[in-house]
Amino acid sequence: MARSAANPSVFPATLPRMAHVDLLRGLLVVFVILLHANLRIPFGPPALAQSLGPRLTGILFRSGYYAVIVFFVVSGYLITSASICRWGRLSQVRPAAFYRLRAARILPSLLLLLAVLSVLHLAGSAWFALDTDKVSLWRALLAALGLHLNWLEAQVGYLPGPWGVLWSLSVEEAFYLCFPLLCVLMRNERRLGLLLLVPIALGPFARSVFSDNELWQDHSYLSGMDGIAFGCLAALLAHRMPRLPSVAVQRLVLIAGVVLSMGVFCFRKEVFHLGLTRFGLQVTLLEMGVALLLVATQWRPWTWCEGAAAAPLRWFGRHSYEVYLSHMFVVIPAAWLYLQADASPAWIPLWFVAVVAASGLLGQAVARWFSDPCNRALRAPGGFGALRSFRPLRRRG
Repeated sequence: MARSAANPSVFPATLPRMAHVDLLRGLLVVFVILLHANLRIPFGPPALAQSLGPRLTGILFRSGYYAVIVFFVVSGYLITSASICRWGRLSQVRPAAFYRLRAARILPSLLLLLAVLSVLHLAGSAWFALDTDKVSLWRALLAALGLHLNWLEAQVGYLPGPWGVLWSLSVEEAFYLCFPLLCVLMRNERRLGLLLLVPIALGPFARSVFSDNELWQDHSYLSGMDGIAFGCLAALLAHRMPRLPSVAVQRLVLIAGVVLSMGVFCFRKEVFHLGLTRFGLQVTLLEMGVALLLVATQWRPWTWCEGAAAAPLRWFGRHSYEVYLSHMFVVIPAAWLYLQADASPAWIPLWFVAVVAASGLLGQAVARWFSDPCNRALRAPGGFGALRSFRPLRRRG
């Protein structure tokens, strides 16, 4: 979608939605919620957990890190696709406009989260306050706004849950500070593609040999930027093919994507025994698999993703950013309430369903009544001045 011909300074509030991407993002954010819920109330009752088996239990309740890695790939794919749609060629990207669009989407929810967390910290909340023996409030705020909360956590240890989710934002937005500049400086999408191979090559080393700090191995910039780079390359390939490849090639790409992504995601013990985890290569293969899936679905969209059965996950996917930032405000109090109620383990599955649903509703409320109106206002002429007249969205595309 191009900018308005009548007013080239106006950017569209949204680009056309892709059902399969919304579905994937919805599934990923549910995995993140389930991980954080399971860390506080292990899934049960024991007989039910045992009946699921260790493999399915691991997939459902211990996939949060892999989900964030896949988010990186999807993010790179969407940002590159959006840039191509807006400017035609990546060499024509306008950095100032790119940063404005990113700020309009990211900053409102981030600033709201930091404001709420600051108030809760100053109020001495047992659930959300920072441990001042490890880090002060101003230092945590500086890390969150300065895109190095991942580095801070590697130095002082895990921060409270609502702070900790911001590590991925530090990686993602650090990449996007450089992305438009590289697009312009390279002047050629082929050269840009070759440059994107650098973080892909360095990613496994960042996850294995560059540091002996396990938290930094998982959360460092290079440990996640290779996923974003894979997504960027996937978008370039999908959009720049001179003609659609043969059906046989499409199927081959699809099968390769399924085998790589699902193999790593579902067969973790086997992947570990192959020695891939030791060198951080399991993440590289997962990223490559997801990138191939995105290319395949760009060539031949999955129409079943638009059906009613997939609607709940698409709904989560439309608000995945807001759900990701806010879900700990549901998970932590809900765990406390469950423990206070001294409920039977038989109620645990219902508790998980309630936590996931409530997290989705909170994310939707934040999106509808705050972040989406701010996003529209900041993209409109006048930018920040237009915030005075924003109204909540009545419908979402």
